[in-house]
Amino acid sequence: MCALLGISIPMQCILAADRFSENYSSANFNGNVLIVGAGAAGLTAGYLLNQHGIDFKILEASSKLGGRMKINSDFVDFPIPLGAEWLHSEKSILGEIVNDSSVNIETETKPYDSNNDYGLYEGYKVSLKSLGFRIDQKFIGSSWLGFFEEYVVPSVEDKLEYNVIVESIDYSGKNVTVKTSHNDYIADTVILTVPIKILQNQSISFTPSLPDYKLKAINNVTVWDGFKAFIEFEEKFYPAAIGYKVKPRRAGQKLYYDAAYGQHTESHVLGLFTVGSGTLPYRNLPDDKLIKYMLNELDELFDGKASLNYVKHISQNWSAEPFINSAYVYDHENWLRMKALGKPVNDKLLFAGTDYTDGDDWGSVHTAARSAIKAVEQILE
Repeated sequence: MCALLGISIPMQCILAADRFSENYSSANFNGNVLIVGAGAAGLTAGYLLNQHGIDFKILEASSKLGGRMKINSDFVDFPIPLGAEWLHSEKSILGEIVNDSSVNIETETKPYDSNNDYGLYEGYKVSLKSLGFRIDQKFIGSSWLGFFEEYVVPSVEDKLEYNVIVESIDYSGKNVTVKTSHNDYIADTVILTVPIKILQNQSISFTPSLPDYKLKAINNVTVWDGFKAFIEFEEKFYPAAIGYKVKPRRAGQKLYYDAAYGQHTESHVLGLFTVGSGTLPYRNLPDDKLIKYMLNELDELFDGKASLNYVKHISQNWSAEPFINSAYVYDHENWLRMKALGKPVNDKLLFAGTDYTDGDDWGSVHTAARSAIKAVEQILE
């Protein structure tokens, strides 16, 4: 409808905002909610519950919020997103999350210019669209984590408890009992937002056992490993992106890209993004061999310029990250299986996150946020 009316994206943000204020009331829910996980879904859910005056707590297993949203602020003079780097959606999603048309969202992003920017695909010049950059945008001077820290976290930070590891969830009675490494919590409703790999590893037990359809989906879904690295160079000798074949085609992805694209910086940083079998051999190499391997393959494309201009590097192995252990569900998973992952159990145990959606889309921050919106809608209904 916005497109038919010729309304721009900023106006779309306003139209999308306040949807809960208009369509939902907290009058039908007088209980408390426990949210497990302080990633994008957990923070979004808590933020929206707070807007409705509903009592909640967020339990986070690690010592920091963000989950797979993570940055390094010390590498160069702009934030390096070790996770959750791109906006894979229209910018109006930011307004959906904030849900308040009176808030001026100043987060800056920059879409790719497919008319002037180009990529390489194993040495051959290609368009960025052929490498998958269609609606993707880069955060400028910020990141997904930066957006959440500015607009979402202030409303929920006093409800966050860190270093609390959930061990079991008992939803057999009227209330839900969550046993943790610290103590027990009682709630009327639980929103579980942990990465699906945590459930595959059976790190959390359930009483009663989860329904067969849910267990089948959990055990059979394919979860990609994830690895990222960033290399600073003295000069820029590479295009916006460099794609590689991963065989078989659906087994994973591998991409080098200009991490400084659009940033207000003089630094030259090339990022490496890999998932699935594309993470090999990177995630198994010690640091000294890792950088040698990356420079060697870049030297083959750019006539030794990588080694000549190398300054420093950092890396992030998501498969080894505590309480996460993976990247996300692979892109070609069966949508019915994904829908099963996102279904609530007995209306007391809800699931939200990039791995728990309605089956239409998954694997990115905006899908995690929208799954949290849906979970809060279910509570308000």
